[in-house]
Amino acid sequence: MKNVCSEEALSDLLESSAAVLLLFGGAHCGVCQAIKPQLEKLASEEYPRLVTVYIDCQKAAAPLCAARGIFSLPVVQLWFGGQRFTEFARVFSISDVRAALERPYRLLE
Repeated sequence: MKNVCSEEALSDLLESSAAVLLLFGGAHCGVCQAIKPQLEKLASEEYPRLVTVYIDCQKAAAPLCAARGIFSLPVVQLWFGGQRFTEFARVFSISDVRAALERPYRLLE
């Protein structure tokens, strides 16, 4: 998972990548730390073209998270073609993320 902490870096990544999964989390968020490896595994095994990004809202990326309206953790956003496709916040499962990825990701191929 790539670490991003600036708006410029995030914008460049979203514009240059066809499919992006953003995990807004924190070092002190137990759920965030638990789902991070699960999302990495999902991407590497089932969606190899999906770029995964971690944004630590409790450290250097706090201004980025606030500017993007992220005030609770964890938040997962899926982006396709530079546009936000869907967002999951606080209570969701890896299966929910997988189901949301399935159709738009297959259209990339």
